[in-house]
Amino acid sequence: MKPRVLLTYGPTARRNYYGEAALQALQRIADVRLHESESPLVGAALLEAARGCRVIISDRQAAAPADLFARLPDLVVFERCAVDVRNVDIAAASAAGVLVTHASAGFGNAVAEWALGAMIALARGFPGAVHAFRQGQPVPVGMGSELRGATLGVIGYGVIGRRLCALGHALGMRVLVADPFTRIDDPQVTQLALDELLPRADHVVCLAPATAATENLMDARRFAACKPGAFFLNASRGELVDEGALLRALDEGPLAGCAMDVGRAPDQMPSPGLAAHPRVLATPHIGGLTPEAVQHQSRETVAQLEQLLAGKMPQGALNPAHARRLSRLQSD
Repeated sequence: MKPRVLLTYGPTARRNYYGEAALQALQRIADVRLHESESPLVGAALLEAARGCRVIISDRQAAAPADLFARLPDLVVFERCAVDVRNVDIAAASAAGVLVTHASAGFGNAVAEWALGAMIALARGFPGAVHAFRQGQPVPVGMGSELRGATLGVIGYGVIGRRLCALGHALGMRVLVADPFTRIDDPQVTQLALDELLPRADHVVCLAPATAATENLMDARRFAACKPGAFFLNASRGELVDEGALLRALDEGPLAGCAMDVGRAPDQMPSPGLAAHPRVLATPHIGGLTPEAVQHQSRETVAQLEQLLAGKMPQGALNPAHARRLSRLQSD
């Protein structure tokens, strides 16, 4: 008998963030329970929908607090179709014997290309010109700048950061990186402390992970240290940026513009006040939303379940030593 699996994505999110190919592959190995409302499946609704399910495959909004694991005795595996598991109580899952897995980062190229496009748009003044044309207003004509010869400053040298550095170098940019947790041996990259990078970079791209240590990493002091006329881009998480300080840096200097794909609004959306600023290019958390990126993570959740059904521990398992309920998958 196939294990019963809850897929938490609503219809639109399922099409955009999980995909039909992965869904069909999942349905071949599992009895899949779909969420048919557009509202995020959270709290009591998630608990009710998951009753009787052996596996939950969750989107980023489906938080898994301690009581979820305590109140779902049939649950064996909680799979997150994302890298970020900060809203999953892994300690509680371990205490209950539930395995937690997450997906690997398959969106590096997609987000790096978003950053590249945003840098070009800001440097050439596209957002203001497009807005003026659409509103039937006089169109401002101003001198833009090229990326070739400009200095790219990347905060964080993970999957996205490495790809963006390669793109920047290919375009003839000087590439600086600040990441205290990584030793960079690439001769095309200059590694600096963050406070050394900021006054030198024409484009500062925030790609650091969201942790307690990086909360408000970009604050008033660091925005003030930026090069006059610099552009700031955030494609990581909203928590890394003091939004009040960012707004002042746009209004009073030194920043010439900003692009953001994330923010402190619900579901990591850009905050409306900042998104409405005339020198801000805001997108609704779509940096990684390409078929290639989505398929990577969704197909990985299917592969994880396939491995578990075969009695193997999958890549991406976060608490394998505590997964005491796994034998129930084979007994179904």
